[in-house]
Amino acid sequence: MGLLENKVALITGAGRGIGKAIAMRFASEGCAIAFTDIALSDFVLETEKELLAMGIKAKAYASNAANFAETQQVVEEVVKDFGRIDVLVNNAGITKDTALKRMTEEQWDAVINVNLKSVFNFTKAVQPVMWRQNGGSVINMSSVVGVSGNANQCNYSASKAGIIGFTKSAAKEMGVRNIRHNAIAPGFIITAMTNALPEEVRKAWENLIPLRRGGTPEDVANVALFLASDLSSYVTGQVIHCCGGMNC
Repeated sequence: MGLLENKVALITGAGRGIGKAIAMRFASEGCAIAFTDIALSDFVLETEKELLAMGIKAKAYASNAANFAETQQVVEEVVKDFGRIDVLVNNAGITKDTALKRMTEEQWDAVINVNLKSVFNFTKAVQPVMWRQNGGSVINMSSVVGVSGNANQCNYSASKAGIIGFTKSAAKEMGVRNIRHNAIAPGFIITAMTNALPEEVRKAWENLIPLRRGGTPEDVANVALFLASDLSSYVTGQVIHCCGGMNC
């Protein structure tokens, strides 16, 4: 029997990358998967097909995570389709990196809205569902730069630091109903975006990491599995770094 048998997870921004890896890992443990992305593009529908091929219930939903009304609507649809939500993974995120002196208001607002406001939107929408169930696990995707900061990422760092404060506060509010809130702070993770970097840049990053390698989306997914499952039933309000020691 899988670690997430008979559970339903809602994962935002899961068409590809880390979100998709989490969806696939959860599905391998028997979890039904509802997931969102900004649009039902070809790669999103392909992810849905891959999940269904694993023998679990899965459905993709188009949703702008930064839009409060859309978020409320999609959560209502998920509950109607799946009956419950046991795990919420707030993974939707974007970057618009540039030096603060060149950063526009649009670049600031876009990153804060997608990365931080979306966490409020989905957590707010899912809270009544988990409250009625008297339990649930909310996993928020932060970053090591939300802890230590990073040049040319003031907007991204601020959004990820905000997620940590939100996570700790929500954990204190909702623990009374056995609703756990934790954050994951990934470090240098190998994705399509980081693969596009010149090899010497990637090597320079890897040399700063004690484990001497970039992480994989599956590394992050394994941490998410722990937080989603009953293995972490006494863990809440925590930030777990998945960074190969980069931020130790």
